[in-house]
Amino acid sequence: MLARQRQAFILDRVREDGAVRVADLVRELGVSDMTVRRDLEVLDERGLLEKVHGGATSLVGSALFEPGFAAKSALQQREKDAIADAAVALVEPGMAIAVSAGTTTYALAQRLAYVPGLTVVTNSIRVADVLYQVGRADQTIILTGGVRTPSDALAGPFAVAALRTVHVDLVFMGVHGMDPRSGFTCPNLLEADTDRALIEAGRRLVVVADHSKWGVIGISSIARLDQADVLITDSGLEPEARATLADAVRDLIVVESGQQAPVLEVARAQ
Repeated sequence: MLARQRQAFILDRVREDGAVRVADLVRELGVSDMTVRRDLEVLDERGLLEKVHGGATSLVGSALFEPGFAAKSALQQREKDAIADAAVALVEPGMAIAVSAGTTTYALAQRLAYVPGLTVVTNSIRVADVLYQVGRADQTIILTGGVRTPSDALAGPFAVAALRTVHVDLVFMGVHGMDPRSGFTCPNLLEADTDRALIEAGRRLVVVADHSKWGVIGISSIARLDQADVLITDSGLEPEARATLADAVRDLIVVESGQQAPVLEVARAQ
């Protein structure tokens, strides 16, 4: 295996798991300890990961930081479940909706599986799999093509081309970050293009994002804050951030995680 191939493998592992150990890479790549450490040094110098004792970790603050689905699934689970409960309440039987990739939208998909008569357009392998497994005869699932990203999204020109002829009632969008200046952002350029195509396909945009996404900026903006018709987040969001979002989005729904009645507050633009 060439150095470039080894380094690409290492980056994929870091993005998927959030960190790697030298000992594990030695075993998986079949190379020496010194070779692995040299590869890590190269990637560290290029600003693609952070070399630490015994291995390497993701650069969490980087605009290119993109943890894999498994790593993201372990974070803010209660908040995501509460957000998904509020999001599914916006869906009516017989609607056509689009659902982007992400762990919050994955939680939503588990609830959408029991809404009758839906047509669901998605670029998420995980979302499509949930709906396929339920196997309802009254639902239609349309999965785009494209290149698979660390978040298990299908992205790129093929996905964008497929979405240009699609029109849906609601678009449910998971995001990597949200910021007053940068808006809603993504750490993957191909996925950002596909997310923008999803947004253009919908009559209304519903962004689902827990409080940890505030102040995080990915490399590519996918929408301004004021382009969201509805933003569903959780009560962990700081009051200042909540006020900023209430001024920007049309409807702000704040949920309390782990409660029977998830909606804590709804702020509507005048």
